[in-house]
Amino acid sequence: MDYRLSKGVLYQVNNSVFKLERPVNEPTREYRPGGDEIRTLLEEVKRQSSIQVEIPIIIGGKEIRTGNVADVTMPHDHRHKLGYFHKVGEKEVEMAIEAAMEARKKWSDLSWDDRVSISLKAADLISTKRRDLINAATILGQSKNIWQAEIDAACEIADFLRFNSFNASEIFSVFQPVQSYKTFNRIEFRPLEGFVYAVTPFNFTAIACNLNMAPAILGNVTVWKPATASVLSSYYLMGIYKEAGLPDGVINFIPGSGDVISRVVLKHKYFSGLHFTGSNETFNSLWRGISENLPNYRSYPRIVGETGGKDFIFAHFSADTDELATAIVLGAFEYQGQKCSASSRSYIPRSLWPEVKEKILDRTARIKIGDPADPQNLMGAVIDEKSFDFIVSYIEEAKKSPDAEIITGGGHDKSKGYFIEPTVLVCRDPKYPTMEVELFGPVMSIYVYDDDKYEETLKICDETSLYGLTGSIFSRDKYAAVLASGILKYAAGNFYINDKTTGAMVGQQPFGGSRASGTNDKVGSAFNLMRWLNPRAIKDNYQPPVDITFPHMP
Repeated sequence: MDYRLSKGVLYQVNNSVFKLERPVNEPTREYRPGGDEIRTLLEEVKRQSSIQVEIPIIIGGKEIRTGNVADVTMPHDHRHKLGYFHKVGEKEVEMAIEAAMEARKKWSDLSWDDRVSISLKAADLISTKRRDLINAATILGQSKNIWQAEIDAACEIADFLRFNSFNASEIFSVFQPVQSYKTFNRIEFRPLEGFVYAVTPFNFTAIACNLNMAPAILGNVTVWKPATASVLSSYYLMGIYKEAGLPDGVINFIPGSGDVISRVVLKHKYFSGLHFTGSNETFNSLWRGISENLPNYRSYPRIVGETGGKDFIFAHFSADTDELATAIVLGAFEYQGQKCSASSRSYIPRSLWPEVKEKILDRTARIKIGDPADPQNLMGAVIDEKSFDFIVSYIEEAKKSPDAEIITGGGHDKSKGYFIEPTVLVCRDPKYPTMEVELFGPVMSIYVYDDDKYEETLKICDETSLYGLTGSIFSRDKYAAVLASGILKYAAGNFYINDKTTGAMVGQQPFGGSRASGTNDKVGSAFNLMRWLNPRAIKDNYQPPVDITFPHMP
């Protein structure tokens, strides 16, 4: 095969192109009792629990300590200190931008396959020698159980790194123009002319990775504000990037106040993009800040964001009740409901409700809550006291409301950790607050509708929430499922038929939603990667004109 590759330009020669082979999703480890997998993981959990890590700022590869520190604790035991991190001030933010722009000079000129080789090496490290390290940090710092940490911190990170590499090769090879016998045409895939501001959430270590590495493999550099509540796993990610060969300054790690960091970043001439996952309030604030500074920028910034969701499960009377009840319980209570995709409202036909209710209560009663490193516990703690108080306020209000009934759960205790019982409400009003407001916690709200009002209730579901992230329909009637899909066309960017609303896999279900859920740029896919490219069309003319007349002229 004959090809030429230079500075992100793929030249087609003899109709051949250079592409990576499509990857497969990283296999999950099962952590069976008594096996080596769970033994080594729990040893690493014990090791990390027994030490306190000092987490510096990392700018241009150099560790910086400001002395302005905050503790890293475990949500399920908030008196247990895992370490502390140094917070940036405005001076360090400026330094991070300078380091990023300096690194960009070489990084952006590197061939895409050299950049991708670092991403693939990081995926290999995550899936092998650093797997226990990143999983244990996610269990301890973010209160994820063993399985949730495995599918997030190990498998999904590896998938993002591999599939983004593959998708980059697809973009560079497929998105090339038509050739002419008179010209040589090609597309040069340049990075953005500046730096990307990556603002990452606490709930997925994989997202923290992807929001930086997706732009980076395309030649961009980032200034990274990690979530305070997940700074431990984010710090270990930085070490893995370094081990994989990522040059200094390509990603700059600056934990601290979002207000302080954004105040500097959004005014900078070379701010070129925002890659964000978090709350609507924060995203809206950042977008306003960008618009206010538009005259300052070298180019119009790219804005890519995924925010919240009020994700639904809708059941037709033909639904299988075992499948439905399991989807409701797992969709709502895995990782304490702290997923953008978590199921938080359900619509159940009256004819199915008695059976579904019994099965929900049975499954919920079997959930154990506590230390997420204990293999018997499905649920850990919510992330912090602010989140705990917010969720509990809605639970306590529901206890007093004539429009809601708590059929299981409702208990909570923050004396040791921020624990909230899996709670199921039955709402008499389909617009009751917990049917509309994103709580980001282990609360499922259910509305029971009359079977003959299926289509009417689908429209209520579509109109109830501002969000449009994930949703599902349970039905063994194909016509009913197709009707639901049509009415709910814009209610969910990821729509599932006979499945829970969580668990999108990179490469299989590209993730993202619109409406108030974000810009729907589908992380882990070519859609997202294209936002971090600044293409240039190049035409090499073999036969330039030498006369000013045209054929139709006499």
